[in-house]
Amino acid sequence: MFQGSRGASFAQMLMKNIPETSRQTEPSKPAATSNQPSKYTSYKQGNGSYKNGYAKPTASPKTLIEIYKQGDTNAISLIHQLAQVLQFHLEMKETVTPGNLPGLYFAFCVVIDGFEYKTGVGITKKEARLKAAQLALPDLLPTLDCLKSDFPKAADVPPPLPAKEEPSISDLYPRKADHERTSPLNHRIPNEVKDQLTKLMNSHPEFTACAGTAAAFIMQTSGGYDVVALGTGNFNTKESTSLSGRVVHDSHAVVTARRSLMRFLYRHLLMFFSKTANLTEKSIFQRSSSSGLLTLKSGISLHLYVNQLPKGAAQIPSKLRLNPLSISAWQVNNEISLHLSVEGKVFSVFSSPYDHSASKVVSMSTTDKLTQWQVLGYQGALLSHFIEPVYVQSILIGDACCTDIRGMKISVSQRVEGVTSLLPMFYCMMRPHISLVPSVATNSTDGRQFTYGINWSEGDSSLEVVDGLEGKTTEESPFKSGTALASRLCKAAMSHRFKLVAKEAQRPELLAASSYSKAKMMAKAYQEAKNVLKAYLLQQGYGAWPVKVSVSDNFSV
Repeated sequence: MFQGSRGASFAQMLMKNIPETSRQTEPSKPAATSNQPSKYTSYKQGNGSYKNGYAKPTASPKTLIEIYKQGDTNAISLIHQLAQVLQFHLEMKETVTPGNLPGLYFAFCVVIDGFEYKTGVGITKKEARLKAAQLALPDLLPTLDCLKSDFPKAADVPPPLPAKEEPSISDLYPRKADHERTSPLNHRIPNEVKDQLTKLMNSHPEFTACAGTAAAFIMQTSGGYDVVALGTGNFNTKESTSLSGRVVHDSHAVVTARRSLMRFLYRHLLMFFSKTANLTEKSIFQRSSSSGLLTLKSGISLHLYVNQLPKGAAQIPSKLRLNPLSISAWQVNNEISLHLSVEGKVFSVFSSPYDHSASKVVSMSTTDKLTQWQVLGYQGALLSHFIEPVYVQSILIGDACCTDIRGMKISVSQRVEGVTSLLPMFYCMMRPHISLVPSVATNSTDGRQFTYGINWSEGDSSLEVVDGLEGKTTEESPFKSGTALASRLCKAAMSHRFKLVAKEAQRPELLAASSYSKAKMMAKAYQEAKNVLKAYLLQQGYGAWPVKVSVSDNFSV
C-alpha cells in the first residue's frame, strides 16, 4: 500500500512550498555567530527565494572553481555555489537507472536552466548525487570560463519578503525572475514555435483564429531547435464514444500536439526499420544495448511549449487564501485533485456535477494528462512496444494572462514525486523545468472557429483542421484522409501506423493482436507503470482515475 492520506499530502505539499518566513510554527534555525552567513542563510535568486544547506559564497566563480580543483570542496558544493553566484536554475533530479546495471542503484542528474547533464549512479542517493555533479562539471565549467563577475554585495540583493498573517498563494509564489524568461532556451523555443505557426497560418489565413491555443513539441539537437509537432484546440467531442476508433474524443491543444508527436515518432520508426541505410541513419532513434528497445539518439531532447496554462489543477486560483498557521486540505482539495473534462468544461473528481452513466465522452484534464506523460512517457502504450519512454525536459508556458506557475509545478511534479521507486525499469517521474515565456499568439473571439483545432507534424505537406465538438476533420480542411472525414490523429489511424511499424520490425506477435485494446494491453511494462501511477495518485488523496467502461478501443487492428 502507498502511504499517506488526502489531508496529509495536501497540507504537507502546501507547507513545503511556502517560504520559510511564513512557517511561523516551525522551530527557528540556529543563528549565525559572525558576520558571515550561516549554513541556514536564506537568500534571493532573481525574484524567487533559494535555499540549501551551504553557506552563501562570497568569492568569484573563478575562485570557487580553483578551490574545487585543489580538492578543498566537492562537486555538489561547487555546483550549488555557482548556482548562487551566477543565479541559474539548478535541480538535482532523480531519474531512471540504466537497465544494464545489476542490483539496486539510484540515479540522479544535474539540470541547469532546463538542460540535463549526464546521469550519475550509486548504491545510495548521496553517492548518486555526487556522481551526477562530478559528471556535469566537465561539461559545465568550460561554458563558465568567460564569467568573471563577483558575487553581488549584500546591498544588491533584495531582502526576503516579510511574513504576512494570511498571505495569498500569489504572494507565496512570486512571478518568475526576468533572467529565467530571457534565458536562451526560453527565448529561442517560442521564436521557433511562432515561426512555424506563422508559416502554417500564412498558407491558410482562414484558420488564423485557431492559433491562440497552440501547443508544440520542440526537438533540441546539437544543430539547434526544431518544431516537430504542433496542435491547437480547446474541446472534447460532444458525440458519444466511437466504436470504430474514427472519432477524436479530446482535441485540446496539448493532446493534439502529443498525438502529432506520436505520428512523428512513427515516421522515424519506419525510417529506422527501413532497408535503406540512408533513412536509418536519418532516424532520431538508436538501439539501446540495455533494453533491446530503441531510444532517442544521444544529444536529442524534447521540450513542450503551451500557449495557454493547461486546464485542471495547474489553474489554481491566484487569490486562494491560505493560513500558514493551519493549512487545511479541504481548502484546496478541489484545486489540486484530478480533474475531468466534459465538452471543454473541467470539474474536480470530488465535485463533478455530471451523470457518470451518461453517454458523453469524459477524459482527464490536460494537466492530469501531462502528469501522466511525465511518468509514463509521451509515446503511449503502442509505441512502447518499440521504444523506451520519451519524456520532455522542459515545459514552457506562453500564456500572457498567467502570472505564476506554482499550480503547474505542484500538479505535474510534486503530486507524483515519490513514485519513481515503485515503477518498472526504464520508467520514472521525469521532473520538467517549467517556466513562463513570451506568448506566440493571441486568442481569437471568432465563435465559429473557436471549436476548431489544427494539427501538423514534421514531414506533413499540409495542416489538418478538426472540429473539436464533432471529433472529425472539417470539410474545408486543407488535408482530408477520405470522405468519412476521420482525422489522421484518430485511434484507427494510429492503429494503421502501428501495424506498419510492427511489420517492418518483424514483430508477428503484435500483428496477431485481435484489437486495438489488446495490442495496448500487451505492453506489459507500460501497463504496470500506469497501474502504479493510478494507485499512487489515489492513495495520496488526489482521487481515482476513471476506468474506461466503453468499448472504444475494441475495434480490430
